[in-house]
Amino acid sequence: MVYQSFLIKYAEIGIKGKNRYIFEDALVNQIKIAMKKCEGKFHVSRSYGRIFVDAEEDYDFDEAVNALQHVFGIVGICPMKVDPIVPYEELAKTAVEFFGEEYPDRNTTFKVHTRRLDKSYPMNSQEINNELGGALLDAYPELKVDVHDPKITVNIEIREQIYMYTHVIPGPGGLPVGSAGKAMLLLSGGIDSPVSGWMMAKRGLKLDAVYYNAPPYTSERALQKVIDLAGLVSEYTGPIYLHNINFTEIQLYIYDKCPHDELTIIMRRYMMKIAEMIAKRTACGALITGESLGQVASQTMRSLECTNRVCELPVFRPLIGFDKEEIVTISKKIDTYDTSIQPYEDCCTIFVAKHPVTKPVLKVIERHEHNLDAGIEEMVQRAIETDEILVVDANGSRVFKNREDPLQPWD
Repeated sequence: MVYQSFLIKYAEIGIKGKNRYIFEDALVNQIKIAMKKCEGKFHVSRSYGRIFVDAEEDYDFDEAVNALQHVFGIVGICPMKVDPIVPYEELAKTAVEFFGEEYPDRNTTFKVHTRRLDKSYPMNSQEINNELGGALLDAYPELKVDVHDPKITVNIEIREQIYMYTHVIPGPGGLPVGSAGKAMLLLSGGIDSPVSGWMMAKRGLKLDAVYYNAPPYTSERALQKVIDLAGLVSEYTGPIYLHNINFTEIQLYIYDKCPHDELTIIMRRYMMKIAEMIAKRTACGALITGESLGQVASQTMRSLECTNRVCELPVFRPLIGFDKEEIVTISKKIDTYDTSIQPYEDCCTIFVAKHPVTKPVLKVIERHEHNLDAGIEEMVQRAIETDEILVVDANGSRVFKNREDPLQPWD
């Protein structure tokens, strides 16, 4: 069977009330962007409660389905047979032929489910269900009807045309990217942060990202690993603006001036400060981290409290209640795991304390941070001013140079 159309199903968008059209329009836009990656031309349209993708010429079916499975907001992709409005006799003949092509092994259960939006059609939905079910049983006696839990559901929708489908290919779910705003992801080379960004993108956030580089203690390959991770996440989110921050000077200064058991938490606080400064100047409304409660010393409840106190923007931690195995399972699902486990160190692991404090006291941390007063603000400004901005997508990355002020909100 050569399918020329797909019915796109969504779930959560359907309960958005008067704002529903906003989410539908956002989903249509994301689908259009996704289908541009595919060979062939596609037309994306919507009517109430339904979105359609029609192929205008020959195309690669698997490629098109793969593109749609990377669009947040889609819960089901239904390859359809589309015919003009015809009398029931022709509809029944078409349905029998369609079923026969789709299912050579017919020793199974089925039911027919009809939606008749064109009320001028002479038979109602229940009459079509009954008559068409009978026609299929006559043609294929080995079939059995099961209206409660069938193996196959023959879906018929009568609108301006007749749509027929039996397969529902699962989509990623969630909400369309951008429908909930934009946030800044603190992206390291580990397993957790790409998963965290993916999860928040699934809730409708567009992602920017910041990475803290520490040359010569971290290598160019460590940076490339993070670019590769951003590229994998971008298959769901679209292009990601990745801010590559040189953090070496700040880290060495903290290492020289502060107690070593507090290195991790103080460095983390300055990472959050810098990320928030960039986020505010690039129209991001929140920060995203990959922290999971109790996983490491900087992710205890007291440590997270100290980290939160430097931020005015909300900090989203979607993995906070996940254990490592749950996070690994998602990372494998979204194909970031193999890249994340490549043995290239990030700046956090290079400068980690041998015995980090797990129950930091905020007043003590703030007092020790005063040791940095002589030079830290200038260092932070230098780090931001030398921010290298890369645009990362599934095809790779490029340095973004064509802006007088690269920290102004993106179009």
